[in-house]
Amino acid sequence: MLGLLVSTVFSLSAHGVKIVGHVPSGLPTPGVPSIHSSDVLSLITAAAGLLLVIFSESLGAADNFATKYGYEIDPNQELIALGVANAGSGLMGGLAGGGSLSQSAVNEGAGARSEISPLIAAVLILITVLVLTPVFKNLPEAVLAALIIHAVSHLWKVAEMRRYYNLQRLEFWLALATLLGVITIDVLPGLVIGVAAMLLLVIYHASRPQIGSLGRVPGEPGAYGEIGRHPDYNRIPGLLVLRLEAPLFYANATPVRDRVKTLIGMAVPPPSALIIDLGSNERLDITSAEMLTGLVDTMHSAGIDVALADVRQPVIRMARRSGLAKRLGEDWIFHTIDEAVHALGRGDAALV
Repeated sequence: MLGLLVSTVFSLSAHGVKIVGHVPSGLPTPGVPSIHSSDVLSLITAAAGLLLVIFSESLGAADNFATKYGYEIDPNQELIALGVANAGSGLMGGLAGGGSLSQSAVNEGAGARSEISPLIAAVLILITVLVLTPVFKNLPEAVLAALIIHAVSHLWKVAEMRRYYNLQRLEFWLALATLLGVITIDVLPGLVIGVAAMLLLVIYHASRPQIGSLGRVPGEPGAYGEIGRHPDYNRIPGLLVLRLEAPLFYANATPVRDRVKTLIGMAVPPPSALIIDLGSNERLDITSAEMLTGLVDTMHSAGIDVALADVRQPVIRMARRSGLAKRLGEDWIFHTIDEAVHALGRGDAALV
């Protein structure tokens, strides 16, 4: 109100201050937009960018306030709401809408605490576009910017960023790169930088899974744990039991094979049998099945038996279709590590 008063009294627009200017009044007429076939590709590209920005910002804002006030959100429900809102906006000739972080902060700062707030805002918007648009003609744009900057400044939490830095520095630097991209380039390129960087990070970690060497847990029959973390666990004579700490798939199949061979070469004395725990795998892709088949052939040629433990039914079905089960022998596929250890230790096997 003070900005409007000062701008009107001193005619700030005449001195080069940008103002809101004329705001059209009245309600738009609903209708389906006219789209030419030549515009479809460019519209799809723009829509994909809008989807990324709106989804990221809306879910980010919702999660931020849900954490602050102790309630849960359903991302699917949020997407349905955004879809309905944007369909309505499209039919009314409006802009793409989403849960803006800055506007949500302004709303919260004004005291909003429930869904009644946007309902009241909708009523006020109707009143404004019908009769109050002339009031905002002389409002300086800097005043609108100041409102948003003030609201968003409360979301800038240096202590939280310091905590992220101490927890995981790589993720901190990726987040900072995303922030700098948004500030220096634009919102969409900045978000693309962040999403692409995180995808690359996920692929990097997934392609280098940890492989633990297991031993018996003392005093716990049938329990096995990683010897690297618990040196007191008992190694099993003649057996090397390995557990994949991440699902096996095409991106990490070759590194896993090489790591398994390295561990076998490092074992003293050399094992007579190898047990691979596949409990982290819900299924196998073609590359993984072929890698395991080749690994079985390599181990057999070296005189080392191979067994698979904690194998899920989808993995078994893929093993049968790919020929892995035939090459391995179906009686070398076990429900549990303990079954495999007892079977190989006695020289017999248990059918799945």
